[in-house]
Order: sequence, then C-alpha cells, then structure tokens
Amino acid sequence: IFFAGMELNEERYVSLLEKLINEAEFVQNNPPEFIPEESRIVRHLLALLEPHSVANGGPLKLEHVEFIPNRGNLIIEYTSPAATSGETVAFVGSHMDVVPAKKDGWKFDPFKFSRDGDQLRGRGTTDCLGHVALLTDMFVQLAETKPNLKVSVFAVFIASEENSSIPGVGVDKLLEAGKLDKLKNGPVYWVDSADSQPCIGTAAAAVWKLRVEGKLFHSGLPHKGINALELASEAVAELQKRFYKDFAPHEKEKEYAFATPSTMKPTQMECAKGSLNQLPPWVEVQGDIRLTPFYDVTECIKTVQGYVDDINAHITDLPSRGSVSKYEITEEDGTVKRGKLTLTFEDNPFKGIACKLDSKGFKALRDATEKYKGQAKPYSICGSLPLVGDLQAAGFDVQVCGYGLSHVYHGDNEYCLLSDMKDAMKILSSIVFTLGK
Repeated sequence: IFFAGMELNEERYVSLLEKLINEAEFVQNNPPEFIPEESRIVRHLLALLEPHSVANGGPLKLEHVEFIPNRGNLIIEYTSPAATSGETVAFVGSHMDVVPAKKDGWKFDPFKFSRDGDQLRGRGTTDCLGHVALLTDMFVQLAETKPNLKVSVFAVFIASEENSSIPGVGVDKLLEAGKLDKLKNGPVYWVDSADSQPCIGTAAAAVWKLRVEGKLFHSGLPHKGINALELASEAVAELQKRFYKDFAPHEKEKEYAFATPSTMKPTQMECAKGSLNQLPPWVEVQGDIRLTPFYDVTECIKTVQGYVDDINAHITDLPSRGSVSKYEITEEDGTVKRGKLTLTFEDNPFKGIACKLDSKGFKALRDATEKYKGQAKPYSICGSLPLVGDLQAAGFDVQVCGYGLSHVYHGDNEYCLLSDMKDAMKILSSIVFTLGK
C-alpha cells in the first residue's frame, strides 16, 4: 500500500495536540526563569507510538534520548523490508519546547488547548507542537499500513530549540553524538517554518553587545565629562553605516526571494543609573546581525570587530553634539581621557542556509506543495534556525518547510489551522511516497 496524499486522522491528531498544548506551560524555554521538561511531551508521543514499536512486534524503532534528565529528544524510524539501499528521508527540527507566554496578553488561555472552528489554539500550535503531533500521526499510519518503501523514514523531535543558553541538550548534541549520521543518505526536511510553502533560505544570526565607556560628570559642565549615551548613538550609527556598505544586498537574494537583505541593528539599550543632571559614564547597546547565507558569518564578525578597533583608534573623528560635547578630554591633572568601545558576540552564532534547489529533496517538496496547495511559492526570510547551516555544511540535503502561521509566531493568541495540517499530511506523505517508490 502506497500512501501519496495520506489523510490526517483528525480525531487522533486533535486529541494528541490537546495533550501537548496542555503541557505547554511546563516546556516554556527562557532560562533561568523557564527551563523546559521536554520529556513530558515525549511521554504523550510514546503512548501512541509504543504499541507499534519493534519491542511490541511493530515496525517502529523508537529512541528516547536524554542528555540532561527530563529534557528528552525522540528519534523514530520506519524501515520496511524493501528498504535495502540505505537511503533515507528524514523530518527533523520539530521541537518540543515553546517560547514563554503571559496570559494577560491573550484572548484565551495559552496553556489550555481550545478550538474555534478551523482554529486550533494555544501556545505551541504553530511553533512547533502542531508539527510534532502531525508527524506522530504520520508515523502511526506508517506503522498501521506498513508500506513497502525503498527508503527508511525518520523523524527527530528535538529539545531546546527556542533557547540554547543551556548547551548539550538538543539537536547539537544529537549531531555530536552521531545520532543523526544515518540521515545523510537522503533529504532532511526541517519542519519548523510556516505558511505551507517551501522556505528556501534563512539568515545567520549573531547577537552582539557594545559597551561604551565615557566619564561621569555634572550635566551643567558637559565639557568636563564624556557622555556615553551620545557616544553610543554615534558609534552605533557609524557601525551600521560601515556594515551596510560591506554587506550590501547580494545579487542571489532575488533568486531566493529573500524578504530583506542583511541587517545590523540595535534592539536594547541600558545605561548607568544616576541623576538626570549627570552624564552617564557607561552605556550597553545590544542587538543582532542577520546575514543572508551568501556571506560568511565568521568573517562578518571579524569585519565588524575591525570597525570597532578603528573607531577606538580614531574616536575623535566621530560627530559630536554641539560645541562642548567631546569624546576625548583633558583632566585637571593633564591626563587625557578618551571614550572607549568594547564589542562582544555571543558564542556559536546560527549559520544561514540557502537550500539546494536542484536536489531531489527540494523537487519533491515543491511538487507536493503545488499539488495540494495549488501553487508552490518558495520564499526566504532573515529568521534563523539552529544547526541547519551546520547540517548542510556536513553534507546533508536540508530543506525547510512548515505549516503553522507566521503572523502568530512567538506572539500572543497563537493558533494553527486544522485545514493547513490536513494539507500538510498530504504534502509530507506524498514526499515520502515520491522518494520511497
């Protein structure tokens, strides 16, 4: 029995999704306040999958992998007797943690599943528990129908996608431990985007912090101090000016339909707490760089660090405000005091990806999308995904797709559409059939 266009088992899917959303409060990920327990999700999945496991006479191989207690990953494998070539199709990236939600901003309880017609509501429905439930139902149907596919089919549900400040938990550790080695023999679909169209490009993400040091003084005597707030404003403007010159829109961004080019921008600012009549002695500005995959993020970081070194060496060349605001002053004892910039980046920036558009993995996704959605409109965004760039560099044919709704991603009142998930089942099962026939 082949299963192009497999139908979602709606009753089973909704029932499972309800259980998962009702756990969402306990899988919020924002340490140290929220440390998720993804194994709570795994237990619900195993309740459906274990009756079909090899241990119980079924065809599914199940591996619950915990590198840290209660923070589980789940690997599912379906291999039919016809799968002798070692070729694979894998669905990876659907994660079992969620971003935090504050109930007072929602029209409904984010941690209690609810339904309004086609809308399935609650934290994680779009990102990404809706996908976890979807793929679980597909593997149950594989186990029930036992199609003679010539490829092995895998799903890898991961922990710790939304926040990686605690290392060695999720997909990075699975790769390091060799748990993903089998997946190199075929396309890997990262199922964690949105809007039911192929996502063919994502950006690298590098989080930065710029500390700006000046000199505290009375605001009525600004010539005797260095205003760190003014210096920070000018320094960030200069950094952005240089960045946008060196990392201008790339010609391939049009081919990949990127919504935006590379960007560098501040998103948060903090300064020394003092009186309103004091020049602040220090300011910290934080932000990120989103870099399209046609530039190298490691080289970009080195380049931006070079900007800061040069600005520090020529700090008096920066524009100042008025005739007395300066970034270099001479103290009463004759010593020279200069403002100073220190730039740091968080470790392990995400790498971007430009999916291979000539691979059989992309062609299968594109054709299935066109068949069941009426058209295929691949797109790229400067959002970022963990590990996809590393997987591609390691030889994996990585493709990206997802079936939630981007306009509620990480926002209040999150929901997905059951009709989209029903189409998603047809698309993903059609991919498996196309590559496994």
